[in-house]
Amino acid sequence: MNVPFFKPCIGNEEKKAVLEVMDSGWLTTGKVTHEFEAEFASYVGTKHALAVNSNTSGMIIAMEACGVKAGKAVITTPYTFVSTAASAIHLGADVYFADIEKDSYSISPESIEKILEEDFRNGHKVVAIVPVHVAGNLCDMEKINMLAKKYSTADNKIRVIEDAAHSFPSRTKNGFAGCLGDIGVFSFYATKTMTTGEGGMITTDDDFLAKRMTQMRLHGMNRDAWDRYTSSKASWEYDIVAPGFKSNLPDVLSAIGREQLKKAADFFESRRKVVKKYNEAMKDWDFVTLPPDGEGNAWHLFLLRIVPEKLDCTRNEFAKELQDAGLGISMHFIAIFNFSWWKEKYPEYTPEKFPNAERQYQNTITIPLWPYMSDEMSDYVIETIRKVGEKHHV
Repeated sequence: MNVPFFKPCIGNEEKKAVLEVMDSGWLTTGKVTHEFEAEFASYVGTKHALAVNSNTSGMIIAMEACGVKAGKAVITTPYTFVSTAASAIHLGADVYFADIEKDSYSISPESIEKILEEDFRNGHKVVAIVPVHVAGNLCDMEKINMLAKKYSTADNKIRVIEDAAHSFPSRTKNGFAGCLGDIGVFSFYATKTMTTGEGGMITTDDDFLAKRMTQMRLHGMNRDAWDRYTSSKASWEYDIVAPGFKSNLPDVLSAIGREQLKKAADFFESRRKVVKKYNEAMKDWDFVTLPPDGEGNAWHLFLLRIVPEKLDCTRNEFAKELQDAGLGISMHFIAIFNFSWWKEKYPEYTPEKFPNAERQYQNTITIPLWPYMSDEMSDYVIETIRKVGEKHHV
């Protein structure tokens, strides 16, 4: 049997919505995108939601609004996709990596504070902390927000920008992920918990940040295309208030997003059923460690960690046998300090400096998980992992 790593859940509702946009004569950012933004803001309970063409674009815009630029720095995790850290590089800033927690994939508040203490003594360059909710399991936002407040000064406010690419919908007692810091940035990439194919959303309650990000996502223009071509004011009258970017989300993709948003809760419950089945089947296996399950976990990914001491094979060998048996697997993530460009940029960032991130990278396999996954497929995933594990058990 072949079990894909992921299958998007696209129905007739999404197809119909796209065709309606195509027939409307307005394909780019317009009424449908504005409606999508309003519906998303209402869903997560935030004042502002700004649709963008990717999480990466959203992260760049969010960082820029928070003062990330040459001479400044951000703190983030090396255990994430490279775009999180690269966004700061694009703006000319430096990146300080904080190791992750020993028993999870989340950035360590203790590691963050060590960096902040040193930064405070040596010029106070840090203007943003960027926690990443890896796989949908949330970071300790209460501690991270406290640290940002503790080390902010009157002339150097430290903002918290959540990379919530994996964490929708993640509801906690304090609100949804993406609404727990100053800014949240979501992803609607093809494999995410809801999708527009490509796309993302920025959320914030801060009026100043929202205004800046709205302008910067479309060339620094003070009016978007929908306003220019539907208001009574002449369409050619606009101002450029900053050298912005081209990051808007078109109505064609927003139409898909609106329908996906209606299904997000069902998608989540379906994923959680598969996760429960995985956890129940594997809970007593001593050759694997199950992923953490904190408050608000969206279960975007199932990160299975092998226990090297219990196996006579490496993670890569284990993964290869799963693939040979027909399982679509992935690795989340290759720690960023292992990539050649980052080695050249920051030679001091060696694996030894981030033992937890390196250990998780060396031992983690991401196994298939998506909504409405059949029992036959999930059973096969479990049975295949069991067979490979028993074959190599020591």
